[in-house]
Amino acid sequence: MSYVLYGIKACDTMKKARTWLEEHQVDYAFHDYKSAGIDRASLEKWCNEHGWQTILNRAGTTFRKLDDTQKSDLDQARAIELMLAQPSMIKRPVLDLGDKTLVGFKPDNYQAALA
Repeated sequence: MSYVLYGIKACDTMKKARTWLEEHQVDYAFHDYKSAGIDRASLEKWCNEHGWQTILNRAGTTFRKLDDTQKSDLDQARAIELMLAQPSMIKRPVLDLGDKTLVGFKPDNYQAALA
């Protein structure tokens, strides 16, 4: 089975996830949402599965640089609009396993999901 790993190429956490997948011989396709973008349906699916608070990377520089009006009164719809406009605000990596997704990289979670 082939999985899809979503993220951006230059991210250190992405590099760790990619290395882990390769070392464990997991077949995957890489989708760079900084260069290829991301569709609303994927974001909605991820937010419905994990909550928009998990998917929106509020610790990143892109989010922190927003003005206060853009950061206030966030809900799922507004968070999705922000992430569509600037995909680097999406938490990474997102590993799509088909029936579910993993958000962020923790070796134990990858091991358990892919065992």
